[in-house]
Amino acid sequence: MKLNAVGRAIPETINGKPVVPFQGVGKYRPTGKKFAPNIASCADYPDDGNKLVPNLKEALLKAGLKDGMTISTHHHFRNGDLIANQIFDVAHELGVKDLVWFPSASFPCHKHLIPYLEDGTIHRIEGSMNGDLGRFASEGKMTGVGVLRSHGGRYQAVQDGDVQIDIAVIAAPTADAFGNATGDRGDAACGLLGFALADSQYADKVIVVTDNLVPFPCIPWQIHGNLVDYTVEVDKIGIPEKIISGTTQITKSPDRLFIAELTAQFCDAAGLVKDGFSYQAGAGGTSLSIGLFFERLMRERQIKARFVRAGSNQYPVRMLEDGIVDYILDGQTFDLEGVRSMRENSNHVNTSPFTSYNYHGKGNFASMVDIVILGATEVDVEFNANVVTHSDGYLLHGIGGWQNCLFGKCVILPIPLFRDRVPVVVDEVTTLCGPGELIDVIVTERGIAINPRRTDLIEKVKDKGLPIKTIEELKEEAEKICGKPNKPQFTDKIIAAIKWVDGTVIDVVKQVKH
Repeated sequence: MKLNAVGRAIPETINGKPVVPFQGVGKYRPTGKKFAPNIASCADYPDDGNKLVPNLKEALLKAGLKDGMTISTHHHFRNGDLIANQIFDVAHELGVKDLVWFPSASFPCHKHLIPYLEDGTIHRIEGSMNGDLGRFASEGKMTGVGVLRSHGGRYQAVQDGDVQIDIAVIAAPTADAFGNATGDRGDAACGLLGFALADSQYADKVIVVTDNLVPFPCIPWQIHGNLVDYTVEVDKIGIPEKIISGTTQITKSPDRLFIAELTAQFCDAAGLVKDGFSYQAGAGGTSLSIGLFFERLMRERQIKARFVRAGSNQYPVRMLEDGIVDYILDGQTFDLEGVRSMRENSNHVNTSPFTSYNYHGKGNFASMVDIVILGATEVDVEFNANVVTHSDGYLLHGIGGWQNCLFGKCVILPIPLFRDRVPVVVDEVTTLCGPGELIDVIVTERGIAINPRRTDLIEKVKDKGLPIKTIEELKEEAEKICGKPNKPQFTDKIIAAIKWVDGTVIDVVKQVKH
């Protein structure tokens, strides 16, 4: 083990591969060329463009499924996903072992895969492990070490060859027999397929699975058929009522509403809400409420936002259609209004982790956003934040685009001071996912803490009547109410690694000690 730039002990290898420790924000520079898949020849594909095979099992066999392969899937279907589970049903039936599952995220529906982790069909998961999967790993039951990456970090890992996908399975709401595919129409419409872009570009074999096969050409195509090996038609790829996120509701909690209002007041006092500004807010209740406060200010002052970085849903869609937002740059669609808008409005643009988040590119959208609203499970007095483990040490969440968004111009974490009588502001985060130098403001129901590095923000809001406190004062207040929490206890066994946006390892998660 050796210490990285934030003082976390990192092993020299993970799953037999050498590790590059986190060296500081912007310090690590990659070398070499981008990874490239094998060259293909049109001579090996049908002249009529019909790549249909009878079922998923046959497609996996034709793709050469065997022990030790890396299989990728995407999560645009969220808890309504059916195909990821079916892939490993087939692998189990065929007796294939030691597979690496490389999802862009997992959901409660993937609890189905735990028996395959137990019997060796799946060696490890390199992707978010939410809920039961995270608990399974936290208890030391997964054979290999999990690897968690941000959405941009996932694209970076594939682009750079850190992860080489053997078979990518892309479930698509609409596709043609050639493999052109889109997500904005069909019974299982999910908006876009951006999280599957790297998979289609770099995987050795690509399978598109659809329940809405249309005649060539499938327009628009978000996935290009020229990258696809096989197409499969099935009865159902996703459960529509579970595809749409259940979080896209305005919070009704008085505390959360107050946090949202304080956040909007801070942004206004700091001069951030102005004509042509941009913001990114998630689909959680507090974030949505902040967006509504922004909307009210824009309507009152007759100003516009140039763009909203989304997770789209009905609220930014309404602002786009009312002309107070010029563009939605959408990374993930969270409700049916978002899906409809993407289908109908040319200013509602589907994006991908390549354009939005990939740190090994020639710039990306993330650093151009004026206001970024994010959450956290813990924040410490150095403004470091945790989004993957809870205060009990259990790994229960993925990173998503959270790390990538930290590069916005003003990063704000509106969070409660405590959850379930457990302080959220602590001495030291259990797992360090984002360094404090990138986090500018913490907003709680009991006050606002500004990172001392942001003297410009401190100066702008000092006489505006806001409840400004130090991060230490917030921590002390939480402990007066809840008491000082006990630190979780761990064994020495590493169960997961947390990658930073540049592919270096910023922290590890260890097995929880019972």
